[in-house]
Amino acid sequence: QVQLQESGPDLVKPSQTLSLTCTVSGGSITTAYYYWSWIRQPPGKGLDWIGYIGYSGSTTYKPSLNGRTSISRDTSKNQFTLQLSSVTPEDTAVYYCARRLATGGYDYWGQGTQVTVSS
Repeated sequence: QVQLQESGPDLVKPSQTLSLTCTVSGGSITTAYYYWSWIRQPPGKGLDWIGYIGYSGSTTYKPSLNGRTSISRDTSKNQFTLQLSSVTPEDTAVYYCARRLATGGYDYWGQGTQVTVSS
């Protein structure tokens, strides 16, 4: 059974960088062909895909985030990390990490963590 757990601050000031870590247990983040994803849900809105880091370490990001996103990994800790720079209140959301299949669906999710951007 794969488990994912998000961790990080719940309050970030505008213009700062949001940083969240997802710790994975029960499976390696280097196992083919899985893609370790970040997804968020702003209040009152639907799910919004942010990006992923693949089993090989390659990354793909949502273009409309205009280069503010970086996803990295620490294979020794079986963790992957999201950094979102220059945040605004519009980045307030529940942030989820999830495992994406090669077919495009998701089979495991973290419980989600609320991040609020406010001064």
